[in-house]
Amino acid sequence: MLDPHPNLTESVISGLGWLYLIMFGMNLAWTFRTFKDDGHFKLFGFEVTYSSMWGLYSVLLLCVSLAHFSGASNPDGFGANIPFWMVDILHAGQWFINALANPVSYFSLSIALFAAVVILRKWLVRTTVAWTLLNVSLLFMAISIVDYDFRRIVGKPDNVPIVAMLFIVAFFTWLYFRRAIDNDERIEQGKPLFEQEKNDKVLVWPDLVYTELICMVVVTAILVLWGVALQAPLEEPANAAATPNPSKAPWYFLGLQEMLVYFDPWLAGVVLPSLILVGLMAIPYIDFNKRGNGYYSFKERQFSVLTFMFGFLPLWVAMIVLGTFLRGPNWNFFGIYEFWDVHKLEVANNVNLSEKFYLLWWTKVFFNGMPSYDPKGGAGPMLIAILLRELPGFLCIVFYLGVLPMLGAMTIFRTFYLRMGFIRYMVFANLLLMMASLPIKMVLRWTMDLKYIVSIPEFFFNI
Repeated sequence: MLDPHPNLTESVISGLGWLYLIMFGMNLAWTFRTFKDDGHFKLFGFEVTYSSMWGLYSVLLLCVSLAHFSGASNPDGFGANIPFWMVDILHAGQWFINALANPVSYFSLSIALFAAVVILRKWLVRTTVAWTLLNVSLLFMAISIVDYDFRRIVGKPDNVPIVAMLFIVAFFTWLYFRRAIDNDERIEQGKPLFEQEKNDKVLVWPDLVYTELICMVVVTAILVLWGVALQAPLEEPANAAATPNPSKAPWYFLGLQEMLVYFDPWLAGVVLPSLILVGLMAIPYIDFNKRGNGYYSFKERQFSVLTFMFGFLPLWVAMIVLGTFLRGPNWNFFGIYEFWDVHKLEVANNVNLSEKFYLLWWTKVFFNGMPSYDPKGGAGPMLIAILLRELPGFLCIVFYLGVLPMLGAMTIFRTFYLRMGFIRYMVFANLLLMMASLPIKMVLRWTMDLKYIVSIPEFFFNI
């Protein structure tokens, strides 16, 4: 019987053959590099060079590539050659990864990964470690491409740039830490900074113009090849009677679309994006630390760097990845190896803070239930009832945006307050708290099923 969703096809096997061949060429060049630069280590009492290990790995990649090219014409026979124990391991790994496809696990892993990058930065910036992690990620992609459901999502023409973006973000994050750690060590040793040592001035014409021309030609060639190799992700004309499921925004707005799950549209679509822009513009006026300007450094700007990276990586890039690869039909969570079933429904029993507060046993007795009003009783009684109903939420917001900054000024941010002054410090503290509101609201939704802190549907106002 013909399988409508085959894991292995002729094009997949031949494409993986080309991928393994490219990896072979990359690691062959790396082998020559390690032969000149790296030394050796002891293995079972014998002296073994690092280049020999990379050379052996390169030969294995070449053999796997040739096996894919020779077996591309017979996908069924090629799949049968995989040992059963390896198939069982792959299936177990897929089940485990799919089991982690829920908001709590995903966000926790993204925070853990961010913390690991910061803590292990000196180890990760080693070229051998970075090269090994690159090979591991490429092998993970190659093995996962064999799965039909993974390939259907990741291989979509409009999702391919997201995969490339992840590698680009990882590279530039690695480059920053490499330059910053190098400069921090230079500062400790009293040596000139990397930017000062490599400060070879060049003229705009012809040096910079020639460089820009070459980059323009290379990028144009890449875009032409991209347009030939991948079909444009064009769909049928818009039809209000048949909307796509899921209906997703462009990839650069998927972070905002994910925020709509936890915030009201006026907050997620207007206020928070505006605060992001205002916060970025306010940074030069808020920042009082003059060190680290014009050169890479981590130790001299730890708080600034960590705040920016936390807002960019876990709270933006991770949200884009979540919306692209894990949000499926009906905006449900799906594993990367899981079939996107349109019939999957997950009930969300979310309640507002006012409902939680007035449904407690002691508030039921004291307040005799949630405050209500007669729709025909006029505006005054209605406003009083709404104020009493949402008073717990308003008190939480006043405490969060008003009291917490002052507590911080007296404790952990005392130095910031003394050097910034009251106005700059309050702007800084409130921008920081607004950024922290996203993970806090996400955690409250997952742990307490909390929908809104303040809910006033009468005036379409929700927080």
